[in-house]
Amino acid sequence: MEPKPTSPRFFAAHLQRRWAEGCHEGPRLLTEIRALGYRGCYSSLAKFLAGWRDHEPELQPKSRPPASVSLRQQAGVHPTVSGQISPLVAAALLSKPRPLLTAWQSAKLGALKKACPDFARMRTLVMSFLGILQAGKVRTLARWMKQANASGIYGMKRFVRKLKHDLAAVKNALRESWSNGPVEGHINRLKTLKRQMYGRAGFELLQARLLPMSRGSPLHRKLRKNLNLYRGLEFV
Repeated sequence: MEPKPTSPRFFAAHLQRRWAEGCHEGPRLLTEIRALGYRGCYSSLAKFLAGWRDHEPELQPKSRPPASVSLRQQAGVHPTVSGQISPLVAAALLSKPRPLLTAWQSAKLGALKKACPDFARMRTLVMSFLGILQAGKVRTLARWMKQANASGIYGMKRFVRKLKHDLAAVKNALRESWSNGPVEGHINRLKTLKRQMYGRAGFELLQARLLPMSRGSPLHRKLRKNLNLYRGLEFV
């Protein structure tokens, strides 16, 4: 979510200051931010500055129709926000609380809400669903599902259909304090150990690495014998 040195937004403060000072030349601004560590290309900077040029009518050619300029202005898009917002960024902004947003993220969120009313309704539904998961109220979940269906947003209606496929498990997740997180953690640990041995680990070796065993067990004696054999081969 945060801009990187490969993006002009990482140097937005410097670019805004130089733009306010009257420096509107892309190549010159590119040279300045490259000295500050910019690793992107000129085309990315040009796209970033294009949003600012749209808010400078005196810089536009007289032959250019004003309709292409007024689209972003009518939507109320912030001048520091680029013309395109990726779906991944928009999806991440759906579930992030307002106090945790940075200034750049807040500008993105405001632009999305003004340009797309469905995004504002979807964010409201997503934040309400997160509150339901934390509070654990089944009745509230039923009301939320009705609101999501009535919103007319295809993504929310599809999500509600998926919830209904296993609604009993969803309700139990709200009522109970248990979680399958520890199980998923053990599965991930098992896969990690197996990959460390490049698929050459048999069941007995995996069992020895994952499960505790007594020193007198048959598996422990077998592994001990093999270990002594390998140690003897090293000196041959």
